Amino acid sequence: MAVYVALFVLIAGGAGVLTATADSPEIGFENPDVEVSQNETIEVDGQEWVVAEITEVEEGGGGGGHGGGGGATTSIVATIERNVTVEQSEAWANESTVQVDDGEWRVEIEGNDSNSFTLVEVLDRQAILENDSQADNETVERDDGEYVVVTEDGESTLVPTEEYFPAPEERSYATGDSLEYGGQTATVDEVTSGQAVLVWEATQTESIEITQHSRLTIGETEFVAHFPDASTLQLSSDIEGYEAQVAQIDQFQQYNDGLTRVLVLAFLSSLLLLGAAFVPSRY
Repeated sequence: MAVYVALFVLIAGGAGVLTATADSPEIGFENPDVEVSQNETIEVDGQEWVVAEITEVEEGGGGGGHGGGGGATTSIVATIERNVTVEQSEAWANESTVQVDDGEWRVEIEGNDSNSFTLVEVLDRQAILENDSQADNETVERDDGEYVVVTEDGESTLVPTEEYFPAPEERSYATGDSLEYGGQTATVDEVTSGQAVLVWEATQTESIEITQHSRLTIGETEFVAHFPDASTLQLSSDIEGYEAQVAQIDQFQQYNDGLTRVLVLAFLSSLLLLGAAFVPSRY
């Protein structure tokens, strides 16, 4: 019985030593295609990106404000950005109202084969009336039309609205003409009987969020990301090499789990044998 117990203890000890001393392999790139820090530039396939941020993010836990983080872990996240020029467009329907130069304008297109349109100023009649101390703030309707009541020297006069209000400003544009719209220089791209189409170029910021060992494509090249520390981003196009390292880590974990089970079984077997040795004989 002692020999068997010693054998199981020896097996358990060997498994324990192997489990404790084995070094777990880790992901690492000896010659990454890209190695950058925050605010540095990445240039791949003619595309230029800037590392806008590399930061540690806390995940999980919670803790409720008492007793610590409750098992919270941290991960590293990077954001890369670039400015791209895109073409934008907008269609103005005939008889619609648009905002240009902080004012309202009505779009007017004449004819079915027109290649131009006219912007007609929409007058703020109410504001004009309120700014005139001699005029009533509302127009009045009569059988023969609409009037503005103007009072001078105590005498009220009806002035036809077409005479009282100024003539609206008109601006005409043809295909290929440019105008300022929304802070951009827009070009009249097409005019039909139903609408006018404006196009312009705008700059937009494109961003990619990168996490540990995530895959991303820049240009036509696929990379796998790795953070050797909390301030450095590495990108490697050696996908096969990365997958081989992942397989090696999985295999190590399987071997380590197997040794742990051997340790537990050997220890339990030793206890079982020792217990059986002290069971009193029935004979």
